[in-house]
This record gives sequence, structure tokens and C-alpha cells, in this order.
Amino acid sequence: MRSSRRRRGRAPRPRRPDRIEARTTIARVPPRPRRFLLLIGLALLALVAALLLPAVPQPLAYHHFVDHRAAFGVANFADVASNLSFAVAGVAGLVAALRSRSCFAAPGERLPYLVFAIGLLLTAFGSGYYHLLPDNARLFWDRLPMTVAFMSLIAAQIVDRVDVRVGLLALVPLLLVGAASVLYWSWTEQQGRGNVMPYVVVQAFAAIVLLLLAIRYPSRYSRGSAIYVVLAGYVVAKLFEQEDGAIFALTGVVSGHTLKHVAAGVAALAVPLMLWCRRLR
Repeated sequence: MRSSRRRRGRAPRPRRPDRIEARTTIARVPPRPRRFLLLIGLALLALVAALLLPAVPQPLAYHHFVDHRAAFGVANFADVASNLSFAVAGVAGLVAALRSRSCFAAPGERLPYLVFAIGLLLTAFGSGYYHLLPDNARLFWDRLPMTVAFMSLIAAQIVDRVDVRVGLLALVPLLLVGAASVLYWSWTEQQGRGNVMPYVVVQAFAAIVLLLLAIRYPSRYSRGSAIYVVLAGYVVAKLFEQEDGAIFALTGVVSGHTLKHVAAGVAALAVPLMLWCRRLR
């Protein structure tokens, strides 16, 4: 009787540290390598396409935008001024990424989103500079910051959906690949044998990878569906770009290319809004 009473009165044994450590270790096991096979396969496929597809020079007709109206002493005013949408999205992105109350499980997860916001700001300046006097030389400064934006967004989505360490390690290589595609195009144009195809492949690769990441890998955070808004805005912007003259002829006020900038900038705003509102699941 005494022994049973003593047992009942005893305080519960503390858990052994080795058991706690074992559970923590199990919880931190990284994803299996096969989770990355799809991404690796797409990267290899994009590399093969960039190397084997026929060379395509930049069409000079690309620079012939329909709206040449000047205002306030600025040539092509609408196409230049509409780049403010990228600047607004970039500033909002910097605020959301640096905001202390924005939800990040680890401080390093802010980095890809900061680079994304900087890419948007640089796109606003680069695209505005290009549209003042459109040509191949200035188009380089339009395209280079765009690669910074969408390649860093890939890294951010890998961090959120697949693996933090892999996403952070992939950031610099992705940025280098995007920049290399633009540098290669510019160099080939200077050599008189322009080839814009690697840049086109990189842009298509970014859109496809972002879509597949959204479909196959649920985000660790709420509001992960915001990436669909970004992709939808990208598609709408491309449609506006293709119908530049038709939209201007229809409205007589705004061109398709101007609407392209607005649509892309508004879609990019979905990212800082997501960062502002999301919570860890």
C-alpha cells in the first residue's frame, strides 16, 4: 500500500533528451531527392531547347509601338509613364519583405522576395528608359531586370513550397542564368547574328516552373494561391502586347503595350499583398 501511494505521489519523469532530439531530428529531415526530379528535368529540357532551337534575331518591328504621343516633354509618354505600375509594386514589395510583422519562418526567407522587389524597381527604370527611344541597345536594360524579377520569384516559391535551403541556394544560379540569356542575346546582336531564343526559353521556363510549383507543392503559408494571380497577369499582359495596335485603334486613347505594363504591374502587386496577409500553416 505504501509503495503504491509513493508511486502515485511521484512527479512524472522528465523526457529523456535523446528522445526529444530524435523527434526533432526526424521533423527536420529534408524532402526526398525525388521531389526535385521534376524541377531538374525541366531545367535540363530548357537547356537543351536553348541550345538546339534555331537562332532567331530580334525583329526590328518589335520596336515600332503604335502610341507615339508625347506629353510634358516626354516622348512615347503613355508607354513610359505606365512603368510606374512596376515601381509601385516594387516599393510595396520592399515594404512587405522588410516589414517585421510579415510572416517568415526564418529570416533568410526574406531574401528572394527582396530581390524580386528590387527587380521590379529596376524594371520600371529600365523599361521607361527603353520606351523613350526604343532600339535593341536600350531593350537590353528592359529585359535584364525582368529576369531578376521572375527568376528570384522562382527561388522564393521553392523556399515556400519545397525546401528553404534549396531555394536559397538556387537564387544566385537562377539569377545568373536569367542574366546570361539576355547577355547572350545582346552579344549575338552585336555580332550581326542575333539570337533571342535563349531568352524566350528562359522566360517560358520561369512561367512553367512557377505554375507547376503552385500545382504540385502546397505552400507552407496561407495565401499561396496569389501566384496564380501573377501568372494570369502575365498571360493577360502578353495578350495586350500582341494586340498593341488593335487596342489603340479600338479605344483611340490607350494602346495594348501601355495596358501590358499596367496589367503586369498590378499582377506583381499580388506578391506584396500575399506577404502582408499570409500566415504560417
